[in-house]
Amino acid sequence: MTTTWEPVEPALSVRQILTLERVLAGEPEVVAGAGRLDRPVRWVHVAEAPDVGVMLSGGELVLTTGVLLAGNADKQAEYIRSLYRAEAAAVVLGLGRAFPAAPEVMRRAAERCGLPLVVLHRPFPFAQLTEEVQARLVRRKFAAVSLSESVRTALTALITSGAPLQRLLDEIARHSACPVVVTNLAHRVLATAGEQAAVDDVLRDWERIARRAGAGEGEGEGWIRAELGSRGERWGRLTLCGHRGDPAVGRLLADRAAEALVLHRMLAGPAARSWEEQSARSLLTDLVSGAVPARQLLPRARAAGLPVNRRTFVPVVVRDRGPAELDRVLRLLGLTGLVAEAAGAAGATEAAGAAGAAGAARAGGTTTAVLLSLARDQDADALTAHFAARLRETAPVVVAAADPRTAWDDVPAGLREARHVADAVADCAAPLDLPPVVRLRDVHLRGLIRLLRDDPRVQSFAERELDGLLRDAGDDLLAVLRTYLATGRNKSRTAQLHHVSRPALYRRLEAIQARLGVDLDDFEQAASVHIALLAHDAQHP
Repeated sequence: MTTTWEPVEPALSVRQILTLERVLAGEPEVVAGAGRLDRPVRWVHVAEAPDVGVMLSGGELVLTTGVLLAGNADKQAEYIRSLYRAEAAAVVLGLGRAFPAAPEVMRRAAERCGLPLVVLHRPFPFAQLTEEVQARLVRRKFAAVSLSESVRTALTALITSGAPLQRLLDEIARHSACPVVVTNLAHRVLATAGEQAAVDDVLRDWERIARRAGAGEGEGEGWIRAELGSRGERWGRLTLCGHRGDPAVGRLLADRAAEALVLHRMLAGPAARSWEEQSARSLLTDLVSGAVPARQLLPRARAAGLPVNRRTFVPVVVRDRGPAELDRVLRLLGLTGLVAEAAGAAGATEAAGAAGAAGAARAGGTTTAVLLSLARDQDADALTAHFAARLRETAPVVVAAADPRTAWDDVPAGLREARHVADAVADCAAPLDLPPVVRLRDVHLRGLIRLLRDDPRVQSFAERELDGLLRDAGDDLLAVLRTYLATGRNKSRTAQLHHVSRPALYRRLEAIQARLGVDLDDFEQAASVHIALLAHDAQHP
């Protein structure tokens, strides 16, 4: 879905009003408060009453001739002070009727208050200025209301169509023209959107930026924050980072975006993956794929709360028969997001035996990638084994791991190695005596064949060696051959596993040798068939 957004006319400042053609005809001169001319003007008000301040609500440009102030210095000073207290944007004094020049008392008072004081040297019909400015302000307000409804409609349509969180954020970032960041209440980044280079710049110093924006220090620089929550409970924040447009429009966008994100989360229901979980899966998926260089993902990982400085990383891949069961196990161990502190990661740290951190990301099918981040002085092998033992207590999973890495840039290769080991083990049809944590050295020839399975020469070799059996897809001889070779050509064990008598097994082995034209008692021929079968199984997991 693509939406064409209509630009909203920016708020008029005092400086911009003074450049209008009708105002220039009055020969305006700024005699005080020149440093505050960029104040936004909310409305224009013509008033001669000395106590006009009580009639204002802030942001007004006040027009006066000063007829009720002439000859009374105290009233002139109090007039300026009352406008300052009412937070008026500026005061414009038409010279001629009451004052031939800017009154010094008013000028000094305005300078002390920082209130812009402008005098008009030529007679000027206030009605013309009021009409033009009010028309511009009304057009802007109408455009803002129209934008608000357009944004709400577009985001609601995305939600009802089942669009993911990232799609909503991309739409918000496209219109706000600045990075958009969603965090939890601990300032950990859960999702981002916007131009990647700009997002990376924001994330590099996210902790400082987030706390500064949270204290309200960045509002003037376009850092606009909206709280996320429902039913009286806050659970996150959305921040527009460096919005360059009108602050009021930025605030409107942030509010509409917050409404949409809350609605998206409520409609997803309690069974949906948490945003923390989605953040972890997205990060680790990008690491595994290698589509984004690891160094570019470092600010994102740090902002998400994963400890990355002076750490030891253990890439792990977990395999289980049921993805739902595996998700349940990972939730029990706290591995549904990226966590940074031991106090906030009881499940993960208990699994690791120390103050570590972990994130889980679906790598396809029933495979989940996990990245353990441990302190340099911890025993990575022992803690990984303890983590695997905790997993295996809960479900019959296979835990594959790469050797520990101390450099963040080496993490993607480690994750791919762990996935390769897990895949090699999954290709095994017969049970293997696996260690608690399977590593590359444990998969031997099966691991090599897994790496080479996409080579056309290996595929051709497997088809050629097994052709006599593959042509008859309904025959169980291939399964018997697989078990026979996997058990080290142990006839008794093979007969037992296939629930047949030894004479019946002998007849099947004779049929296999006849179809393949090999002698399985010959080591070299048996090894050739075994390699071909491993290659075939790697192609058909």
